[in-house]
Order: sequence, then structure tokens, then C-alpha cells
Amino acid sequence: MSGSLGTGSIPSATQPAVAARSVPEIAAEIQSLEFRFGTDGSHVLARAVALAAEARARADHPLYLWARLLEANMRRRSGELAVAAGICSEVNAWAREREHRPLLARSHQQLSIIHGNLGDIAAGLEHAVRAVEAVDDDTSPRARGVILLRLADVLAEGGSPDAARTRYGHAEQVAIGAADVELRLVVLNNLAYAEHLAGNSEQAWEAIQRLRTVTEATGGDLSPDALDTMAMIQIARGRYPEAARIAVGNVDAYASAGPDDADGLAEFLLTLAIAQRHLGDQSAAQDALDRCATICEERELAGVRVRALEEQAELHAARGDHARAFIVHKRFHAAERELHSQQRDAQARARHAVFETAEARREAERFREQARRDPLTGLPNRRYVDEHLPVLLSAGGPIVVALVDLDHFKRVNDLCSHEIGDRVLTVVAGLLTQAARSGGFAARLGGEEFLLVLTGAGTAEAAPALERFRQSVQDHPWSQLTGNLPVTVSIGALQSGPADTQTMVLAAADRLLYEAKNSGRNRCVL
Repeated sequence: MSGSLGTGSIPSATQPAVAARSVPEIAAEIQSLEFRFGTDGSHVLARAVALAAEARARADHPLYLWARLLEANMRRRSGELAVAAGICSEVNAWAREREHRPLLARSHQQLSIIHGNLGDIAAGLEHAVRAVEAVDDDTSPRARGVILLRLADVLAEGGSPDAARTRYGHAEQVAIGAADVELRLVVLNNLAYAEHLAGNSEQAWEAIQRLRTVTEATGGDLSPDALDTMAMIQIARGRYPEAARIAVGNVDAYASAGPDDADGLAEFLLTLAIAQRHLGDQSAAQDALDRCATICEERELAGVRVRALEEQAELHAARGDHARAFIVHKRFHAAERELHSQQRDAQARARHAVFETAEARREAERFREQARRDPLTGLPNRRYVDEHLPVLLSAGGPIVVALVDLDHFKRVNDLCSHEIGDRVLTVVAGLLTQAARSGGFAARLGGEEFLLVLTGAGTAEAAPALERFRQSVQDHPWSQLTGNLPVTVSIGALQSGPADTQTMVLAAADRLLYEAKNSGRNRCVL
């Protein structure tokens, strides 16, 4: 059924006690609490539990589940993600079975946020799309706006800024139409953050200015999320003292106010650490980063944890501890690869779920292909390797698997720039593609590590091809990009055996690559 919340019954073994309030009164309080921003989480949690008890006493199961969703939202904000996910999944299953659109929309919206907190952008996007699909004419403007906002947020997180910008516009129009200033402020804050994530500093600053204008018109103060966004934009603009001042005040005020969103304090501490590193205050930056890492582990915040690892590597490098920076950087890339694959896949899944025309289906297929491509080099990525290499190994023909790693690549980024580093990676990818033309494929595994798979050839045939590739990298006119800094590669390669698995051949190739590095680099060990 698609009717309103608060219709239906719940079986009871005993006669329920007479409740003090009517169903409409209970529903009105739940509605007043469910989508409030910046509220006292502990107070709302207590009210949610009490409201669920009232609804149960009234034998109104949809109303009871609505109150339970309110409880789940508060538990998620305090970091109880597993509990919140259990409640939301239970409500979602009940609503799907009965086609109860209001509960479907709300449970999908919350499940989207939970999966986002866990770093599963693909699942978060799927739930966000389903939440929008469940919205109907009876949905309140605040609920409609919040659901659209969640879709915009997860599109931004998944790397689709244009699609996200459109949804932010829809959510803002809902807020303007309903004269909902509070919702509009949240939309503008999230839009500014999304533009910042996409590297659009001017659009981000424009959104922040609109946010400040609306806030000043109401006589209110900027929210913690808005202050964090402003601090990050100031970092991007090189205004580090101002960014640190904003971030310190925001963390202190937020921490003393008690728990709210599960990832809120972790995000704010990460921003503070970045600002303090840029100021040269490495001790304070490490303290903030340690607090952030602790919260990430306690609350299983995979997405924040990846960015915290990247910042930890930057902080080690700023201290001159390049050995530890390299180790942490490897951990960061491993975690980033996992999240990145999910994010690329999410774009394709979203296109398929949202659009139903033939043109949209063709576009969705293109995005699925992109989910298996590295966006920088255009090479197949780790997801592609995981799907295709086991098939080639199981076919039983001769295969040579080679791991390729750029030598001292961090020096290119540090002494030239990350932009130059990206261009170097792109050139190497092109040379690697030429090496794979005789059969097989080349892929980028992440960072400066590549894979070359040569089919229909044993080590005797592959050795000259690998040596030609190594020589082509060494002889490339790098001075146009890196000046006097040379660019070379080390290679570890082997021919697979009849019973070898992907894990076995990659581990063996990695050992040979390590041998090539230890033997002086710029060589192939086969």
C-alpha cells in the first residue's frame, strides 16, 4: 500500500494499555523530530524510544516502525552503525513486502547514509535512488528535500559532480518553495563541499558566499558542517592561518556539544590536521590525526580512514620521515583502490537505476565500462584484472605476468609536481599499451604500479618484449617533463603454471619485483 504513515495494526498477545495520546499526535511528534538538523542526539533518541513504545501500545505497526527509523537515525549519528543498519533493514524489508512508500523512502534514505559511512558508495547510491523513487505526492517538503539531498551527496561522493549539482539544485528549490531556510542552508553547505571535492574552488566559494548570505539574513550562526567546509576551502585557497582558526574552534565546540553524526568529529579533526600541517605545526597535526584515526576505527568509518591515511603519509613526509611515509602511502593506495572501484561502479549503477530510456541504458553501459578503467591513464583497473586474469589462467595456455613499478616515483611528485607525476604515469601507460599489443593486456593497479599480461608466450618470447618496454621507458625524452630527473621502471615477471591462481602469480611477481628493486632498479627479473 502507498498510504500514510500510521495506518495498520500490530498483533499483540495481550490487550495493549490505553495510550495517553492519539495516533495523529504521536505521528506529529515523530515528523517534527525525524529530519531536524543539529539536534541533541541523546534527547531525540530517548524520545524515539518512547514514541515507539506509544505506537506499539496503540497497535499501529507502521507508526511503530517510523519511530524505530527515528531511533536508528540517532544511533547512526552516535556511531552505532550496526544497530542502525539492523533497524533500517528490518523496516525496509517490511515496507517492500507491503509496498509502503513512506517507510520505503525513509528506510532507503537512511540505509544510503549508513553505507556511505561504511565506505560502500555503490550500495549507498542504490539506496538513495530507491528512496527518490519511493517519494510520492504525500511526502512532506522537508522529507522530499532531505531525500533529494542524500542522492546529490552520494553522487558527489561517487565522482559525478554534474549529476550531483543538478540534484542539489532540485533540493534547494524544494527548500525555497517550502520556505525551509534550515534545509536550504544544509543544501548550500553540501553543495559547497561537493564543489570543493571536485576541485572547483570558485564554485565552492560562491556556494559558501550564498550560504553566509542566507545565514546572516536569518541572524543565525554557521553550522559545524558549514564551518568545516569553509575551513577546507580556505586550505585550498592557501589561507592556512584562517583555516586553522576556523577548524580549531569548530572541533572544540563540536566535541563539547556531544555526539551527532557518526563521522562528524572525525571529518573535522582531519580538516584540522591538514590545516596545522600546512602551518608547520606537525605535533598538533599529529594529535588531531591520532584522534581522527581512533574514531575511524571505533566507528568503522572506511571513507574517512582512507583520507586519514593519505594525510598521515603527507605528515610523515613533512617531518622528513620518508620511510614511514612510503609505508603509509602503500596502505593508503590499497585502501583507496578498494573504495575507488566501488565509486566507479556506482556511477554506472546509478545511471541504470535512475534513467529508463534507451539512450540512458547505452550511457549506463558506458559507465559500467568506465568502472573497469583507470580514469587517469585509461588502462584497465584492478577490477578488470580481478575479472579477466583468473579466466586467462584457468584456460591453461602460456601466460607471462609482469608487475611494473616506477623507480623513485615519489621524487617526481615531490620535486616536480603531482600534475607532472600524473603525466609521467600517462606516458608510461601508453608505452605499456604498446608492449601488450602482441597479445594480453596492460592495467594500472594503483599509484605507480602496473600489470602487464602477455598471452600465448612463454618466458623466452616474453623476455625481449619486456626488455624493449623497459628500454623504451628509460630512453623516452623525459627532460621535457622532469628536467634532469630520470624515469625508469623495475619489472618482476614469471610464466604461470597450470595450477596457479591469480593470488599465487601476483605474489610471485611481487617477490621478483622486490628482487629487481634490491638489485639496483631499472631492470627486469624474469
